[in-house]
Amino acid sequence: MNDAPRSVGRLRYRWWLALLGGAAASLGQAPFGLWPVSLVALAFIIHLAQSRPTRRSMAAALWWVGTGYFLASLNWLVEPFMVDAARDGWMAPFAVVFMAGGLALFWGAAGAAAFRLGPFGLAATLSLAELTRSLILTGFPWALIGHIWIGTPVAQLAALGGPHLLTILALLVAALPVALRRPLPGFAAGVALTVLLIGAGWLRTTLVPIPETPANAPIVRLVQPNAPQDEKWDPMKSGTFFERQLTYTEAEPRPDLVVWPETAVPYFLETAPGAIEVMADAAAGIPVVFGIQRYEHPRYFNALALLNAEGEVGQVYDKAHLVPFGEYVPFADLLAKVGIHGLAANEGGGFSSGVAGSQVVLPGIGPALPLICYEGIFAEEVNATETRPRVLLLITNDAWFGKFSGPYQHVAQARLRAIEMGLPMIRVANTGVSAMIDPHGNLIESLPLGEAGFLDVPLPEALPATPFDRFADWLAIGVILATLALGLHHARRNRVDAESPEP
Repeated sequence: MNDAPRSVGRLRYRWWLALLGGAAASLGQAPFGLWPVSLVALAFIIHLAQSRPTRRSMAAALWWVGTGYFLASLNWLVEPFMVDAARDGWMAPFAVVFMAGGLALFWGAAGAAAFRLGPFGLAATLSLAELTRSLILTGFPWALIGHIWIGTPVAQLAALGGPHLLTILALLVAALPVALRRPLPGFAAGVALTVLLIGAGWLRTTLVPIPETPANAPIVRLVQPNAPQDEKWDPMKSGTFFERQLTYTEAEPRPDLVVWPETAVPYFLETAPGAIEVMADAAAGIPVVFGIQRYEHPRYFNALALLNAEGEVGQVYDKAHLVPFGEYVPFADLLAKVGIHGLAANEGGGFSSGVAGSQVVLPGIGPALPLICYEGIFAEEVNATETRPRVLLLITNDAWFGKFSGPYQHVAQARLRAIEMGLPMIRVANTGVSAMIDPHGNLIESLPLGEAGFLDVPLPEALPATPFDRFADWLAIGVILATLALGLHHARRNRVDAESPEP
């Protein structure tokens, strides 16, 4: 009579265990950076999945794990809805829960696909799930498993195969102890593989050193006004932030380039001739990159513009990869009737997309690949330009992401883009973290989160084109498929063993 309640209790306990295991696996993400904890948690997750007796239960276990992982790592998703809490706050819990549960479906599918494929098969299908969620439905490659390596030497291997190579390597480390089925040898094998990967990353920085920055390198000024999102567009306060940027721009000694953050100018480009004239006076012939909104009725754009030495706006880049439900809303007119609006869009149904892969030429520096905020998280798009730029140029407004995990995860991904491409990155954020990032992903100098100020930093030299720059994800896909082959071999061997008659 009591067996059924006890069985349900054990079932619930396993799902809570799966949720906690997923949350623990997220601790390798910024701002914690506890990558050893993530590796141990991933090994536990693979072991938990392997104990499931049916395909359905294995898929369910991985869905619960994924839900815990994404709830913990994407907790910052609450923040954009709280900027205007009276209008949007009611959506925050739904957005976070549905986002976590939705992304966890990819992990659940990986669990179903890996049934009977063993630990290595699950490592391969989880890697494919992470690759898939990075690409479909406009993609969302935030908090990828491979991001736990950022800040360690292993991150250097992204220059070979991008973020998905880092993901499969993390999962191989976690799968190895489970595959060996013996705790002590398995743990030793996982540690040995981790040490090997760290050594390989260190070797890459030794064999491909960054050239010394010349004495006459261009000096770039990073301007961080620190405008809180709930005050940024307030007519009583926006002028203060604009004046702050002007003051930082005209400070002596003069740099070779000044960079302001995303939407730094609180006017539309077409209605801002007075503001542009004041900026030109402050710059005194120094080029200024700045973020601004513009329109070509009925279309609106989130743009990056270059104020040239003559005090004219010479080049404009319109953001190409927009944030769904942030900068545009599908079926905007219909959803607006039930109170759903684009959080970052000031006009109509949101922004329109620009042309992806466009470059701007920075005087005295050369071609730069412009990236506005969200665009910096897409490795496949950053390396999709026809010609190799001299530098990556990212402007952003991370005030949307709060002050805990979001901004730090965003800058961590910027570091990875620099490693993948072998290029320096100029990163300027409204509230921080603004930084000059070298081609090995190091923050040469940075302005902390939540502080106003500016930095003058020499631009580092670029490295030669990396394998990832040339071949994109193909090396990572090759490693994933090889790992999947191990899983298929495991399934075939188990099937043969099951069919063999007992002696």
